[in-house]
Amino acid sequence: MEIIHSLSCVKMSVKAATINREVRNDVPKITFQCKVCCALFSNNDDFKCRCARTQHAEKLLQHPTVTPKRKHLTTHRGDGNKVFTCSVCSAVFGGKYKLVGHLRTHTGEKPFHCDVCKATFAHKANLTSHLKTHTGEKHFHCNKCEATFAHKDSLTGHLRTHTGEKPFHCDICEATFAHKSNLKSHRRKHTGEKPFHCLMCEASFAKKEKLTNHLRTHTGEKPFHCTVCQAAFADKSDLAKHLRIHTGEKPFCCNICKASFAQKSNLSKHLRAHTGEKPFQCNVCEAAFSWKQVLIGHLRTHAGEKPFHCNMCEATFSQKGNLTSHIRTHTGEKPFHCNFCEATFAHKSYLNSHLRTHTGEKPFLCNMCEATFAQNASLTYHLRTHTGYKPFHCSLCKANFARKLQLTSHLRTHTGEKPFLCGVCEATFAHKSQLNIHLRTHTGEKPFHCNMCEATFIQKGNLTRHLRTHTGEKPFHCNMCTAAYADKSSLTDHLKSHCRETVPV
Repeated sequence: MEIIHSLSCVKMSVKAATINREVRNDVPKITFQCKVCCALFSNNDDFKCRCARTQHAEKLLQHPTVTPKRKHLTTHRGDGNKVFTCSVCSAVFGGKYKLVGHLRTHTGEKPFHCDVCKATFAHKANLTSHLKTHTGEKHFHCNKCEATFAHKDSLTGHLRTHTGEKPFHCDICEATFAHKSNLKSHRRKHTGEKPFHCLMCEASFAKKEKLTNHLRTHTGEKPFHCTVCQAAFADKSDLAKHLRIHTGEKPFCCNICKASFAQKSNLSKHLRAHTGEKPFQCNVCEAAFSWKQVLIGHLRTHAGEKPFHCNMCEATFSQKGNLTSHIRTHTGEKPFHCNFCEATFAHKSYLNSHLRTHTGEKPFLCNMCEATFAQNASLTYHLRTHTGYKPFHCSLCKANFARKLQLTSHLRTHTGEKPFLCGVCEATFAHKSQLNIHLRTHTGEKPFHCNMCEATFIQKGNLTRHLRTHTGEKPFHCNMCTAAYADKSSLTDHLKSHCRETVPV
């Protein structure tokens, strides 16, 4: 029976080949035809591989004139029986040519060359796909948008962006994915597998694209170029971030306030300002910080390290930002502008504080009373009025202060230093506020206005005393009699009268 079947197959193959040659001379000679599905093949290997994809095994078994060999029956059933084994990794395959292609992953052989560029490939199908990048050929069209694709698989994946379909499920967690490759990469998070190894160092990666980017740290290659300036990048994502500098695009928005950012990492850092999260902790003291850069700068306060030097004076700083701010004291630069008035500032933090004078915002709340403040530093100082904490000590006397600025001013009472010079006359002052008040004597400016009459004053204290003439308030009391006064100087004069009374004539 087997001999009769073989002769029948040969006769039919010859007959079919003759008919085909009459129709088209360029069709290759057909020598094999399946008795079940009637498919025609030019060689025995194609015959076996193609039959393996059909589902006619039962018909083949019931065919009255065919008694197939077990090997042919197995491939025709398509039951997944893999008989070709890799000698390197023991992987098994259903076809000899699949094994040959697989072996190239071990040898690194890439026998298929692109005639347009220097690219080489391990598989002919990959070369065919690559050639479409040169021709621009995109035969596959999305029926829901105008997107076109060179490969059917790319179109299939794209369609899921419209349907939201995620058919690939992780069997360890509940994650789902639109693409099988994404699922495969995700699984490595569970297994810790890093199959992509760098040949120049010991680094390994879970994703191939991570290895590709890493290799550029060895080669120095920067293939991604900015079309606006001359900047070049090793990573495509870095180019995308850079382009936002030119476009001004800020796609990452805070859902608590209206702030927007060019980079997702900056948004993540910003959100800590709302949540109060401080994940970066000092291992020397108990201080914690919202940002890693601030922690690094803080650690230098323990080490005493100040690596940033001013090239205009001898000042050194532990943080680069402090150096940048310091240089503006030499240049007079004030790059931060108020949108409400013409005020400009050398530091962004000064601008932010100033803006609250326009908006009236006081976001810093005392947790011991109902007081609110426009600046965090003001809240810090206020809290010391509850705790009595005075961390700044004078080294010349026993005085203690809640603020460093108060200590600095106090030290001038010991040294007699008056560093603030009037530019109109030669008067000098120990405190900047004193200089500002003095300057009004030259300009005639009286910025403090009484809301009950037309009186104006150079100093706020003078306005406060004047208001008591309207209200009748007398807050200064004599502790020796019942007398009370509207200003402290009047009380002082009154106390002198008591002193004279006690002095014998």
